[in-house]
Order: sequence, then C-alpha cells, then structure tokens
Amino acid sequence: MVKLYADEQFPYPVVQRLIAKGFDILTVQAANKDNQKIPDPEVLAFAISQGRAVITQNRRDFIALHNQSQAHAGIVVCTKNLNWDSFADEIEQALAGKTSIAGELIRVNRPSPQNA
Repeated sequence: MVKLYADEQFPYPVVQRLIAKGFDILTVQAANKDNQKIPDPEVLAFAISQGRAVITQNRRDFIALHNQSQAHAGIVVCTKNLNWDSFADEIEQALAGKTSIAGELIRVNRPSPQNA
C-alpha cells in the first residue's frame, strides 16, 4: 500500500478514515512540521525524504510541482469533499492495489451529484 504524507490543510477526519482502512499516513502535525508555513516545495521534499506520496487539496501548487519534476514518491491531489466517508472511499479506490505511485500524479475528484 502507498505510504502517504498529508499536508497541513488535508482534513484530519479523512486521515482517520484512511488509517482505519489500513493506510500508513504521516500528517504534518505528527511530523512536528505544522504551523511553520513551510513552502510546498519543502513539503514535497520532506515527503520524498520519507518515501511518502503527498496527499493534498492544494491541487494547483502540487500539480505545478509535479509538472516541474516527477522525481517524487507520488502526489495525490483531491477536490474538496465534505462527505468524509465518500472522500476516503474515493482515495482508497484511486490507490487500490498500488504499492508505489512514484513519479505519478493521481487525481481524486469529488463524485458529481448524479453519481453520489
């Protein structure tokens, strides 16, 4: 299973649900890197040093970082979804069966209302 690093704004209720599903997730808070206004390139660099893919809702900035270099352990960009259970399920589905997403950009989009 892909190891993840949740950035500072990633919703903790979703982290909890993913951990319950068996995901190995390190949060910025658990890494003692919260409330430091760490720039996104440094967030990605830390994730790389830990062999973890970044999971974030900061799509624009992390897509740009991916476009600059694919030398990372993976980036999972997510649209905002306030249905925590659905959100965790969508992430689980996007990462199902993967042991590595090195160099990949995975997009997890909120289901459209007719598919919810």
